[in-house]
Amino acid sequence: MTALATGDAAPSTVGPGRRPALRRYAPALAGYAFVAAVLLVAGTPVAALARWTGYALLAVLLPGTLVFRALRRRAYTLVEDLAMGAAVGLVLELAAWAVFTALGVPGWLRLWPLAVLVPFAAVPRLRRHWRVRYPAVAPTGWAWSLAGVVAGFTLYLSGSFLAVTPVLPTDEGQAQYIDLAFQLSLAGAATHQVPLDVPQAAGEPLHYHWFGFAHLAATSLVSGVDLPTVFFRLGVPALCALAAVLVAVVGWRITGRPYAGVAAAALMFTVGEFGFENGWRQLFGSQATFIVWGSPSMTYSWVLLLPLVAALGEIVGRARGVTVPALGRGAWVLVVLFLAASTGAKASTLPVVLAALAFTAAVALVVRRRLPRAVLVAAGLALAAQFFATAVLFAFESHGVTLDPLSGLRPYLPTGRSAGVTALLWVLVALAFLFNLQLRLAGAVALLRLRRRRLEPVQVFLLGGALAGPAGYLLAGHPGSSNQYFTRTGFAFGVLLSAWGWVEVADRAGLSARGRRLLGAGAAGFAVLLTAVQLSSATSTPATPAYAPVLPLLCWAVALAVLALVVALYWPVLVARWPGLAGRGGLLLLTAVLVAGAPGLVMDAAAARTHPNGGAYPVVAMPASRVQAARWVHAHSDPDDVLATNVHCRAVVDGWCDARSFWLSGYAERSVLVEGWAFAPRMVGLPEGPYAPFWDAARQRANDAAFTAPTAAGLAALRDRYGVRWLVVDRQVGAESPTLRTLADLRYEHGRMAVYRLR
Repeated sequence: MTALATGDAAPSTVGPGRRPALRRYAPALAGYAFVAAVLLVAGTPVAALARWTGYALLAVLLPGTLVFRALRRRAYTLVEDLAMGAAVGLVLELAAWAVFTALGVPGWLRLWPLAVLVPFAAVPRLRRHWRVRYPAVAPTGWAWSLAGVVAGFTLYLSGSFLAVTPVLPTDEGQAQYIDLAFQLSLAGAATHQVPLDVPQAAGEPLHYHWFGFAHLAATSLVSGVDLPTVFFRLGVPALCALAAVLVAVVGWRITGRPYAGVAAAALMFTVGEFGFENGWRQLFGSQATFIVWGSPSMTYSWVLLLPLVAALGEIVGRARGVTVPALGRGAWVLVVLFLAASTGAKASTLPVVLAALAFTAAVALVVRRRLPRAVLVAAGLALAAQFFATAVLFAFESHGVTLDPLSGLRPYLPTGRSAGVTALLWVLVALAFLFNLQLRLAGAVALLRLRRRRLEPVQVFLLGGALAGPAGYLLAGHPGSSNQYFTRTGFAFGVLLSAWGWVEVADRAGLSARGRRLLGAGAAGFAVLLTAVQLSSATSTPATPAYAPVLPLLCWAVALAVLALVVALYWPVLVARWPGLAGRGGLLLLTAVLVAGAPGLVMDAAAARTHPNGGAYPVVAMPASRVQAARWVHAHSDPDDVLATNVHCRAVVDGWCDARSFWLSGYAERSVLVEGWAFAPRMVGLPEGPYAPFWDAARQRANDAAFTAPTAAGLAALRDRYGVRWLVVDRQVGAESPTLRTLADLRYEHGRMAVYRLR
């Protein structure tokens, strides 16, 4: 937010021909060049980057932009057409991927853009969308600020993810964040399956939100870039950059103020969690920190959610005075498209959207004594999408989610205390939750105050989503804390509302150009100071008492509150010395509150640097020898081949198997008869956690016997009944029986690894 300013009328009055083309496109080109440079430094092959760029332009951006232009009523800015068009392109890509893969010709997916390009070239009424004149251009400061947000977050990704996660491990000591190989296996399955099976248990249906991994598979299929490079290098920075641009574009469209959009992008992708000390402790979770690469499906869901919010914002009721042209009837088509794609993007999306629409309807009923028909129709569409997701994609699986109020706060509460002490601790933990995850939404409080709680319908809708996110977290429970994803979905609503409030406060302050520069410099200096202090004072809090992890955060809150109180007491003196401060205290306070979490991303990246071998989060061993064997299998097998392996456990603890082993299915991009089964939907939420036994003991016995006591009949049964074609052995886990060499063909042998092909 440090480079932001007001002056939002400019875009509607500045024609595109009044600024040289090089100056207009310089921020976008600079942003792309910066991201590309970071990727190249991280070891991305130049050819892979070039092929991916061609894919993004010709197979996502171009067809999607043409369709968006045909749907929206009138053109406004090029950046909006491209950002919204890219999101539409991803939806169209998903549909095309499903068709080509279902037909058994995923390699032909690169032809799908012709289904859009040919009609738009041949039909006269569509041909006009190739060349469009725009009545407005993005302000220079807006464009450069947004480029700065993208560049800054890419630097964060470089430190926290790219620098510590090689595309392919280069030594035996390599470690990797524990979920990444599982996610890679889903993308690998999506290169040849629809719908997906659980890659670690061949034939087991995957009732899960896997659309984001289908996108990664489509990226590899169309661009020709190998999947690990897409997954570990290109996919995450690209989705994050698109999400940042969409936040800015949607914020501009909804509020009518360009700088509200870029402020929202800064709140989402520049400011981190308040009091974030290190990469081990997330307290109540995080919003963008870590999660954008630890769970890329979240970022993919934002890319679909943000344009959905823009379209629904038009339907529930635009704000008065907004000069951005309405989307028109095409908004309904966009709602259907993005609802359909959101069904399998992230399970948290539709419940929050439904809650936001229900909140909007309830407020309208109370305030206006009527239920808007458009809101009811939109809610009906969202409800239908939710039913499809629940019944078809998730097959009514709960995935461990239960109704367990305050389960996310309870771990920080000690037992055996008096009622008074317990009540006080509940209050403190609740405050810590609000400070940690919701401080960046303080602008929403300012907006409520300025509007005297008389919000526009679209503001009510945003408020409903912002409240539904943390409400879902506080009401639901999950053994893996996946209820955090509700807050992350609601966060997309909240930053738009918060930035709206900040811009209105800034407008009322009436800063001059010099005042805006001083505000930006002061905010930047405050952020740097906070970061320096936190970096120098971060410590590991003892495990006891239970509330100990929240103490540093509360201490930071008290320290900054004291600082704010001191400034308030001396404010008359400061105003007397600098009269220009008069009437601007509220803006300074709100700006300071919003940037108070600025150290968060820096702290997380710094923690990753202190743990370079896999990063600061829970990791699993990923030896190069295992990955090399898996890649050999990928190169020499057919997509439909099933593998068997003697590796099932991440570790064995007291005789119990921690069944979180995903390396073979991940890097081979093939289904495995029995690998690590802990993340299979039917296993999530069981009391034993990752130590629960495999559900089909007979299958596991047949699998393991192929290595320990192979027989011709047993191997034939694996081949004929289960489709197994390859046996992959890690001899450090257990050497295969010598008999296996007489019954199967040894095709690969290197160190600890061996690969056999069944005859």
